[in-house]
Amino acid sequence: MAQLNVMQKNIRLIMAFLLGTISVLAFAPYYFYLIPIFTLAGLFYLWQESSSTKQAAKLGFMFGLGLFSIGIYWIYISLHDFGGMPWWMAGFATFVLCAFLSLFPATVAFLSKRCGHLLLSIPVFWALSEWVRSWIFTGFPWLTLGYSQVPGSPLVGFMPIIGVYGVSFITVLIAGLIALCFNHTKPERLKTFIAIVIIALVGGLLKLTSWTNPIGLPLSVALLQGNVGQDIKWSPETAEHTLQTYLSMAEQSHAKLIVLPETALPMLANQIPEQSILAFKNHALKNQGDILIGAVEGILKANQTEPNAYFNSLLSIGTAPAQTYRKSHLVPFGEFIPLKNVFGWIYRDWLNIPLSDLSRGGLQQPMLLSGQQVAINICYEDVFGEEIIHQLPQATLLVNASNDAWYGDSFAAYQHLQFSQARAIETGRTMLRATNTGATAMINPQGEVLAHAPHFSQTTLNVMAQGYGGVTPYIRWGNVPIISFLLLAASGLFIRAWKHKKLKIAN
Repeated sequence: MAQLNVMQKNIRLIMAFLLGTISVLAFAPYYFYLIPIFTLAGLFYLWQESSSTKQAAKLGFMFGLGLFSIGIYWIYISLHDFGGMPWWMAGFATFVLCAFLSLFPATVAFLSKRCGHLLLSIPVFWALSEWVRSWIFTGFPWLTLGYSQVPGSPLVGFMPIIGVYGVSFITVLIAGLIALCFNHTKPERLKTFIAIVIIALVGGLLKLTSWTNPIGLPLSVALLQGNVGQDIKWSPETAEHTLQTYLSMAEQSHAKLIVLPETALPMLANQIPEQSILAFKNHALKNQGDILIGAVEGILKANQTEPNAYFNSLLSIGTAPAQTYRKSHLVPFGEFIPLKNVFGWIYRDWLNIPLSDLSRGGLQQPMLLSGQQVAINICYEDVFGEEIIHQLPQATLLVNASNDAWYGDSFAAYQHLQFSQARAIETGRTMLRATNTGATAMINPQGEVLAHAPHFSQTTLNVMAQGYGGVTPYIRWGNVPIISFLLLAASGLFIRAWKHKKLKIAN
């Protein structure tokens, strides 16, 4: 009998892992947004049937391990293929990250079983755990569940109001309602079905709502995709060729705004030859527009000959006064070394990532370019919706410059594109993406990809981008309303559990 119980528990752990792996299909490039509703319903059911909080936590951990080990397997590619880390160490580091992220659904299970009332506690703690994951250790909110509903689900109608964590809460709530149907009578199942339909209908109606309005005429934009291999990108032998490639691509464009990818020019900004800067500027003036150039800035302090600070930047050249955006949310272990005294040896002995000790830029205002107020963000900064809105509502366009070549031909670039789609929905703005190898694209305020360049090809994506003005509730309030609600709900659940425990002891 004991062996049978052990076998049943192991089978459930395997089922939880498989449910996690299947959930990856909800994210780009697949976009099957209904899948996580049913996989989470399955996880709900397993949690209901678990005999203890410890067993529930194990199930949550295995679900997370399935989700992250498949969903972010490309971390291994960046560490091993392009970072030069030995395969065993890269594999171990990737597993440790996935295991750490899996602690969040495990914690959701533990707290929910402790507090009871699973239909409310699981959605509340799930959404809160994703929010915590967005800022702890500088944050890694990749595969936040709300993104799985972008852009096709009716639930994205809630996104301009309560953001991605609000959509996560609603998605998990619907999954819980479905799971509870297994234990309900027929009349109760009908009520549950009606509740789900009402939520979907409200979301669908909100999805039809236009929170922002077009401003001015559409702007001609050229998004340059140089397709420079990551293995040669920083090689001194290819730097001049890369510079001439982007200069040639820019000079062939007649667009008012030309955008190069993140660190497109593999040299310090002050090392770009003067004749090349002049060529970029003359072409921008000829087009009566501006060019955004991705490069690394080396900043000198007084009486110094070598830069003491480096910034991942976008610099404007053209009819508008010269402006600079410096990336503020850096990638841990990729662009800066956390706890350098502890982890510095990894970079010295095992990992070869250039520019891994950058400085942070501060809060910045939109750039006035080609008649539009442009909110710039670099690389995975657009995964943080609460940071994007710092430049709004002044900004009329969003521009993301990225280099996802670090992750090879994997899901990463497509997942990143999906997160940009969420930012367009939350802000009611057009999002323009210029990348090195993909996904270079234009996204409308409804989160729909209107133009998408082929990945791993040298190409220019020419689009007409419409600027928008106005304020969505998310721009005005950010995550404050949904996080306040979740914290209050969690407090209520803890108090309820404490009172129940106290009453139980008294009896």
